[in-house]
Formats: sequence, C-alpha cells, structure tokens
Amino acid sequence: MGTGRTLRKESHVRPCKTPAGKARKNKAQRSRLVKFGMDEAEVKRMGDEEVRVLVQRPTVVKKLVAKKAAK
Repeated sequence: MGTGRTLRKESHVRPCKTPAGKARKNKAQRSRLVKFGMDEAEVKRMGDEEVRVLVQRPTVVKKLVAKKAAK
C-alpha cells in the first residue's frame, strides 16, 4: 500500500456531512418543490429521498402539478 499521500492533500478529502447541513439541504429542497407548484402539505408528508428524486426532475413535477390542477 502507499504512503497515504492522498489523505494529506486537502483538496482530496471531503468533510463529513453534519446533521445540520443535511437538514438545511432538505429544507431548501422542500421549498424548491413548493415553488414548482406542489402543495405544501403534500411535500411535508414526503420522505427525504422522494423529495430528492423529484427535485432532480422539475419537468416531472410540473407535469404532476398540471395533472392535479386539471382535475
């Protein structure tokens, strides 16, 4: 094995995520879904992973919102 040079180089070592950082990210993603037009109560009921998936695909979210508005 090597001498561990990569561990001494700061640009290659990423900091650990803190719980506060995760909560901040989740809150921002939930507010983003509300801005896309989803119902706030519905977004609150969703899990973190489901929110993360929907934020990655805003066109899908807009289609879902349009379907619900048409009903």
